[in-house]
Amino acid sequence: MKEEIDWKKELLESGRFNDKFQKNLLEDGAKNFQQGIYLGYMYSRWRKIRGLDKDDSIKTKDN
Repeated sequence: MKEEIDWKKELLESGRFNDKFQKNLLEDGAKNFQQGIYLGYMYSRWRKIRGLDKDDSIKTKDN
């Protein structure tokens, strides 16, 4: 079973995204489409920081 990780809390504690807009977005969530896009960017950056982006690569077999 996979461990549930609160990535928003982890980013807030890390201080990497700590300006007023980003902090508000992490705490309250997206209120419109553009904020949702930015929140997705922040999630992507968190995955890259944690090294989780390497797990999602598609592995193909050589024929």
